[in-house]
Amino acid sequence: MTILQLKYVVMISTSSSMREASGKLLVSQPALSTTVKDLEEEIGIRIFERTNKGISLTQEGTEFLNFAKQAVSQYELVEHKYLVSEAGKDYYSISMQHYVFAIHAFVDAIPKRKADNYSYLIKETKTDEVLQNVRDYVSEIGILSYSEANRNIIFKLLREYDLEFHPLMVCDTFAYLSKDHPLAGKKELSVEELKDYPCVTFDQSNEKEFYLSEEALSGYSFGKLIRTNDRATSCEMIQKLQGFAIGTGIMTENSAVKDSFVSIKLKEEDPLTIGYITKKKHVMSDFGKLYTEELEKYRK
Repeated sequence: MTILQLKYVVMISTSSSMREASGKLLVSQPALSTTVKDLEEEIGIRIFERTNKGISLTQEGTEFLNFAKQAVSQYELVEHKYLVSEAGKDYYSISMQHYVFAIHAFVDAIPKRKADNYSYLIKETKTDEVLQNVRDYVSEIGILSYSEANRNIIFKLLREYDLEFHPLMVCDTFAYLSKDHPLAGKKELSVEELKDYPCVTFDQSNEKEFYLSEEALSGYSFGKLIRTNDRATSCEMIQKLQGFAIGTGIMTENSAVKDSFVSIKLKEEDPLTIGYITKKKHVMSDFGKLYTEELEKYRK
């Protein structure tokens, strides 16, 4: 078994066909198929089902994929740090749900680090990937939230991944609307008043979508729903379609969003607890200390 074979499995799992995967990997389709077949014979399981409609993971393959992803992530982390990284360059990565305050905290930490050369990564992504990235040391810190609806499963995953949650704030439930929205002048809104407008939400796109939602009222069935995975796209949808998003109401002073949107308290209550996660008993890096100091300024 080689790391190349594991990388192939991970890529195939995100593709609709072997042809698509071979194109992404820049290898021939026969060579890719042979490599995977050799791996399946070596480990004694069938990873993929191959049909005329494409490829899909078997039950055993799904379990194997979880281990393969961890192994590839760990290898890439070591490769980046010791084989690719330039000497004297500062590297750091965080993973987060879509919270502007966490970005501003990162921005404020960078000049305090005083690094002459650096390569920093802010990865806005799905809840499960935030958890996995911190578990697998891809990111030292992760930013996420939970509500009463998903509190139990979040803490179950934290225990399984040996992670620690550091709460920063508990936020009430707000609706974000563009300033020219017909309801923008209201001091308070109900979900019923918003039923004729599309709700724009961040897409988690997995079987645990409901339980790993980063937004309040995740169990509510909105008649008009648009899922996106990009902040700019969400803002465009809200503005152009007179839509709305459910959130915490936080709009930092230096946020461009504040010039175009308003946040209005919802009558329905589903508070979110927001914080950051780290590995248990982890000794924080120098940059991590600076970043958590900036995050702690938002504690309330």
